[in-house]
Amino acid sequence: MSERPRKIIHVDMDAFYASVEQRDDPDLRGQPVVVGGSPDGRGVVAAASYEARQYGIHSAMPAARALRQCPHAVFIRPRFDTYRAVSRQLRGIFLRHTSLVEPLSLDEAYLDVTDTPDFGGSATRVAEAIRRAVREETGLTASAGVSYNKFLAKQASDMDKPDGLTVITPGHGADFVATLAVGRFHGVGKATEARMHELGIHTGADLRHWELHDLQEVFGKRAPFYYGIARGVDERPVEPTRERKSVGAENTFRRDLAARGDMVAALEPLAGKVAESLAAKGLQARTLTLKVKYADFEQITRRRTAAAPLHDAAGMMPLLDVLLDETDVHRRAVRLLGVTASGLEPREPRAVRQLAFSL
Repeated sequence: MSERPRKIIHVDMDAFYASVEQRDDPDLRGQPVVVGGSPDGRGVVAAASYEARQYGIHSAMPAARALRQCPHAVFIRPRFDTYRAVSRQLRGIFLRHTSLVEPLSLDEAYLDVTDTPDFGGSATRVAEAIRRAVREETGLTASAGVSYNKFLAKQASDMDKPDGLTVITPGHGADFVATLAVGRFHGVGKATEARMHELGIHTGADLRHWELHDLQEVFGKRAPFYYGIARGVDERPVEPTRERKSVGAENTFRRDLAARGDMVAALEPLAGKVAESLAAKGLQARTLTLKVKYADFEQITRRRTAAAPLHDAAGMMPLLDVLLDETDVHRRAVRLLGVTASGLEPREPRAVRQLAFSL
């Protein structure tokens, strides 16, 4: 850790897409709102209001399943132009306090306020001012985390949702991580969580017992990150010019998939989630990568570049189907599937259209 602690804020909007819809239509307030595709087809959930989340509805879930879990849910097609406009408002609010703003998506960002003179240099008061401005100027709520590094700021923003503010000071960072389940670590996916559990690593304290060279044997290049965060250390800087090179989504299944049809069905919501991320950022992709982890933990990837830019799940699925045939899934069970879009570029104006969540 550097001698001078940094002051990092992570701002995360609360149920962003759904909250915008509830703001713009008073009849939707207090209702279980699902933003995404039609439950009559192969639509997937892009976002769910907190009322809908009480029924177990979450992003990337098939819309048909969401309807079964909450028959009275209100399904709404996304309005990405509106979400982008609100996102620009948010960025303007952030930039009042620092030029070091790293957007992660339309609804969340890191801010480095180490050198801001506002409020006597108090990062906590800056975060309070940002949340107040967001509420007053957009009619929405944001949760924020304040800490001395990005990992802890992100964890803190998740602690008191919605409309919360959590501060983790340098003196408490390591103790905070020690009690945290590894499954709640930002940056530890389901597959890594499962592997850690197999090794007896369930909390940050368990992870801290491992030496770096032992972690490297199991987790490779990610080991230094895990070693650091177990001790409350994360030296990654806030990068204002951060350029996203790829967008991906993956899922580790509770039970291994043996039937190819089940694998295709599992890929559809992943493709939908990737497509939703592309649309939210105004991007299109040229290349798709399929990630497969077999039941014995062997992992492979297959990649192809499409003849035309990829915008939505409907365009991705045929290519993913071909990539699936290039693997051994016809004779080997699968525990994880992942989809990554790369070769990103701004979406051409004529191609900008509402994301087709249903086929």
